[in-house]
Amino acid sequence: MGERLPKKAYERELKRLQAELVEMQAWVQHSGARIVVIFEGRDAAGKGSTIKRVTEYLNPRVARIVALPAPTERERSQWYFQRYVAHLPAAGEIVLMDRSWYNRAGVEHVMGYCTNEEYHRFLHQAPIFERMLVEDGIILLKYWFSVSDVEQEKRFRSRADDPMRRWKLSPNDLASITRWEDYSRAKDVMSVHTDIPSAPWYEVESDDKRRSRINMIAHLLSQVPWRPVEREDIAIPERPTSHGYERPPRDPSTLVPDHAATLE
Repeated sequence: MGERLPKKAYERELKRLQAELVEMQAWVQHSGARIVVIFEGRDAAGKGSTIKRVTEYLNPRVARIVALPAPTERERSQWYFQRYVAHLPAAGEIVLMDRSWYNRAGVEHVMGYCTNEEYHRFLHQAPIFERMLVEDGIILLKYWFSVSDVEQEKRFRSRADDPMRRWKLSPNDLASITRWEDYSRAKDVMSVHTDIPSAPWYEVESDDKRRSRINMIAHLLSQVPWRPVEREDIAIPERPTSHGYERPPRDPSTLVPDHAATLE
């Protein structure tokens, strides 16, 4: 992977790519395209921080992040893919899945949260389900964020020492250290069954988060057949002359205190 990408080069290229993402978003709205981007990979591999950079300047009504909690008892009784279908995009929308239906191939399987029958049924049905999405016109992109065991543990320890990020550590995250090889085998089996021509897996090396973000965003832009959309210039109207409106007195008791003044 090489040395860490210098900060200035990273920030310059990130801004350029984010500007292209805004242009891509305009094309998605104009064309009615539907895009699903799946972010999977090791715990602490940088999925969340990459999603944050992808969506930083996008319209949240167009680009939605889907990060589902554990299923309810009712959802457990449904067809496995059913609760994900409800979050698929309509025309002119982009959905970014911070983990996805591939939970079943990873954490659910490794941690024993699903039966072997459910696991093998998933491996059979996932490619069928994804072919249906692609055949219906959805652009489906699947990214696997790969991080080394040394770097993962380093990031876990950094989170544990940071009260602002400690919430990111869950029991399942910590178990990913002791079950490293189990997760590796699960990932290998998942790839064999679900790396299909119409929806291949793309691997993102993420020991260097700067490089991984730049590489992933550049690849995403290359995989969507977008083109610049001509947009009308925005004319800011002149403010009309006042017709005698007077603002009523404000109630000091409802005014938010000027906390900023204490910093001066």
